[in-house]
Amino acid sequence: MYNRLLVALDQAETCELVFQKALSLAQPTSQVMLLHVLSETDRGPMMPHYPGLAYYPIINESAWETYRKEWKQYEESGLNRLRSFTDRATAAGVKAEFTQLLGNPGRAICELAQTWNADLVIVGSRGRRGLKELFLGSVSSYVMHHATCSVLVVHDDAIAQQTESAEDLAAARG
Repeated sequence: MYNRLLVALDQAETCELVFQKALSLAQPTSQVMLLHVLSETDRGPMMPHYPGLAYYPIINESAWETYRKEWKQYEESGLNRLRSFTDRATAAGVKAEFTQLLGNPGRAICELAQTWNADLVIVGSRGRRGLKELFLGSVSSYVMHHATCSVLVVHDDAIAQQTESAEDLAAARG
């Protein structure tokens, strides 16, 4: 039985599955921490950039203001989503709280798991494999290798099947 479950939620399709799995594992005495990490890699707004420049130029006020507004909306969206999941967990009889952090998702999850003394981290997998995983990274893979507690990775069967079909097709083409 797990007493302290850290549930990492992002904007991916597997988010609902991760939450449902956490609810199914939570006991009446469990504490659940719902976490969202703000990062540009999680469908957040991208900082205006200028390709080909070796330095970061001063951007105009309009571009900066647009980015700032988009980031604020992204931040609020994450908090609203966490509140909604917390309310649903509470309605199901599970003691839940939430936090939203800024930074690298894998590192933030592992650091919170350690400082909060989590027994189990529950994360979703987007099904990245091969070159996509190499270049884009895999939060679930990072957490599995760096967390100081047990980790449960929730896979969306539909996503996994699409990924495997694409890999099989690529392998068949040689």
